[in-house]
Amino acid sequence: FNVITTSGAPAIGELFCQSPLVCGISFTGSTEVGKLLFRESAGLLKRVSLELGGNAPFIVFESADIVEAVKGAMLSKFRNAGQTCVSANRFYIHSAVYEDFLKQLQAQVEALKIGSGHDKSVEIGPLINTAQLKRIEAFMKDALSRHAKVICGGKRLQEIGELFYAPTIITDVDRTARIYREEIFGPVITMAKFDTEDEVVTRANSSRRGLAGYFYSQNLQEVFRVARRLEVGIVGVNVGLASQAEAPFGGIKESGIGREGGHYGIDEFTEVKYVCLGGLKYD
Repeated sequence: FNVITTSGAPAIGELFCQSPLVCGISFTGSTEVGKLLFRESAGLLKRVSLELGGNAPFIVFESADIVEAVKGAMLSKFRNAGQTCVSANRFYIHSAVYEDFLKQLQAQVEALKIGSGHDKSVEIGPLINTAQLKRIEAFMKDALSRHAKVICGGKRLQEIGELFYAPTIITDVDRTARIYREEIFGPVITMAKFDTEDEVVTRANSSRRGLAGYFYSQNLQEVFRVARRLEVGIVGVNVGLASQAEAPFGGIKESGIGREGGHYGIDEFTEVKYVCLGGLKYD
């Protein structure tokens, strides 16, 4: 077991991909880097397991328990300030419960305590670096130029620290906006209404990312239908956090290849061999 630390990651990655001594590569990171590693490994037909970025939908159906849905939304979106690959990004709320959900969610978002993680009472911390902060600001600027509406947040919190961004809810987001199409990796919720199951499933599946998806419903038939129809590798039903060590973790489409966790994760590091044995004679 070796840990290699380097400031020259591209050179190390190239060596791993091109060396015949390395039989397989498991990578967790951005879709862009994952595609690069996949291409570099193609010359040796090397086994590659990729856990890449997501753009998770979070759907609240008319039958949902709204109180529980709000709790799940807070957990799924604001854990680690939204900086996880399975964080919910695109929120779709049935029009019949939209106002109720938004009211409850906004109250909880505005009540979040923001600050240093060394303070045990703090609920949300900073972004990882300046580049990510600027990326969030660019997303917001683009969305607002397309007539998105800020419900709360939407600004830096420089009085707390240079890398803090206010937990944000925005509505009326154009589907061509970057914040809708790309992984946010920050504490920003985009929210939209829907009226039918077909409509929301089509919109949820419109992304080329397919890592995680969440939805809330008390209709069991709806639960099984939507769980099958969502084009993601991980589905959370009436929960805001679905990943567990004993369960297979991974995505489809441009969110990756292979799985981590469970026996499926072990399979990524094995080869299937068929042995046909004949001709043995016994006295």
